[in-house]
Amino acid sequence: MDIAAIKAQIDTEIQKVDSLPALEEFRVKYLGRKGLIAQLTASLATIPSEGRANFGQQVNALKNTLSTLIAEKQKSLTTATAANVGGAVDIGLPGISQELGRLHPLTQMIDEICLIFVRLGFSVVEGPEIETEYNNFTALNIPAEHPSRDVFDTFYINQNLLLRSHTSPVQIRVMKSQKPPLAVVVPGRVYRPDAVDASHSFMFHQIEGFMVDREIRFSDLKGILKLFAQEVFGKEIKMRFRPHFFPFTEPSAEVDISCIICGGHQVTRSPGHQEKHCSVCGGKGWLEILGAGMIHPNVFKNVGYDPKKYTGFAFGLGVDRIAMLKYGIDDIRLFYENDLRFLKQF
Repeated sequence: MDIAAIKAQIDTEIQKVDSLPALEEFRVKYLGRKGLIAQLTASLATIPSEGRANFGQQVNALKNTLSTLIAEKQKSLTTATAANVGGAVDIGLPGISQELGRLHPLTQMIDEICLIFVRLGFSVVEGPEIETEYNNFTALNIPAEHPSRDVFDTFYINQNLLLRSHTSPVQIRVMKSQKPPLAVVVPGRVYRPDAVDASHSFMFHQIEGFMVDREIRFSDLKGILKLFAQEVFGKEIKMRFRPHFFPFTEPSAEVDISCIICGGHQVTRSPGHQEKHCSVCGGKGWLEILGAGMIHPNVFKNVGYDPKKYTGFAFGLGVDRIAMLKYGIDDIRLFYENDLRFLKQF
């Protein structure tokens, strides 16, 4: 067979190929299992031995040339096809944009609360989530026999280290490293081995706040917290303080706000004039939002402050609970399920 004539035939035919299907027919004709190259290879046995090597080299060269021609033709046809689909490409059309992420509702709530206190002169400080037992309990005047120090109420890593059960240990760290005056808020995750349900999670978020200086009074605490509550829940919110006990504050108080749903009226009337207790406050008219009090003198002694010279207040609030109240969310688990249908609402 005349290889040169075959090469000329190939050059002529490939110029006429004008579509990808036609190119595939061309490829099968020459490179298919029963194509011309396969026939030439099979005919090697009939070639005299002295010319067999030279003929084989020509067949291989022809095969490589064919492969190169087909690849180049396929590239040019593919480019032409893409340019002609639906007419000319409109470069003015917007591209396919990536969907932007957004802050988690709890992160938004933390930022909002911290900003309120920053405007009041507080600094934001963060601390480690793995804490020493001393900072988490002992320095905060929590005695060894206190239930919160039991292994059923705290995630212990070993005898000295644990996952912090509140953000108050950062209060100890800051006071050990700085001298008054101090005004600090501490946001962060905390851990307690609670059974997970609609109102409890083994991991949640707190914000600790404290102020230390000469002649800090309980009235300063009340004024700060009133401003905070009105900024978060509205100017019409009322607040009350109930006596309570915390080992690290004295005196101590639980802080309530008037119900954001019933406005403290406790009872609503349905269209049929039937009285119905508010489902949020349970007919009490009040919602607990945080605990607070004046820093205990023993805590000052543990960090090297003179309790006769300095006074201060501290408060702690649950960010998850504040967010649930503000946005009307009835299940804390929604924050942690990563359901975009829920998260995109914020």
